[in-house]
Amino acid sequence: MQQPELPEEAAPLSPVVRRKILWSAHRRRPAFLLILLAGLAVALIWLPEEARASLWRAFSTQRRLVALIFLFALLTLSLIWSVGQRWDSKIFRLFNQRGYPKWLDHSMWLFTQLGNMLAAFILAFVFFLQGYRYLAVEIILATLLLWLLVETVKALAVRDRPFLTLEDTRVIGWREKGDSFPSGHTTQIFFLVTLLTLRFVPEPGISLALYALAAFVGFTRIYVGAHYPRDVLGGAALGSIWGILAMLVTPA
Repeated sequence: MQQPELPEEAAPLSPVVRRKILWSAHRRRPAFLLILLAGLAVALIWLPEEARASLWRAFSTQRRLVALIFLFALLTLSLIWSVGQRWDSKIFRLFNQRGYPKWLDHSMWLFTQLGNMLAAFILAFVFFLQGYRYLAVEIILATLLLWLLVETVKALAVRDRPFLTLEDTRVIGWREKGDSFPSGHTTQIFFLVTLLTLRFVPEPGISLALYALAAFVGFTRIYVGAHYPRDVLGGAALGSIWGILAMLVTPA
């Protein structure tokens, strides 16, 4: 009687594969922050003393900027913790996995486009026609650089979108490509709102309305199934940071 063949033993993992497994997303996130801090330290060392003093004075008066940077770093590190993912999933399901009327789905999809790069370019064109040519150029350049920054952070954070990890996720529109943290649409809209409020210093009611609009755009990213809540919070922090930095670089 023929003996059944025994299953072959699994081949041992090669050193390259083992290194890839060890170098997981959970290690890339804190490593990313460490690399940023190291790069910042080197840049500060090479700056002339007068430039360092000027930069320090600017940061010392921008407590909001320091707080936002700390918040973004904390949100990035929190991606490591499983308890954060559980809360993210619960809040996401609370707002996404419900039965909504079609007209609301269409409205939310339209509102979420306010965070699109195309919307920023249209706004820049309007400012250009109104005579704010320097501001228009600033918006375009800052938007392009911000897109590069967001894509770099996404590549290092390596976080799947909700519809790839959660069952029954409602996706309104197309399925967004790329990784999930941070939300690019939220980052873009908060950058624009922060820059414009700092440039024009409108009435408090108008500023509040603009930030409420930005927050609503962030909420639509959860509604349409594209992002988790922490992706939106990270985008809001990063966009606000970028808007403040744009003002520090070109205050006129």
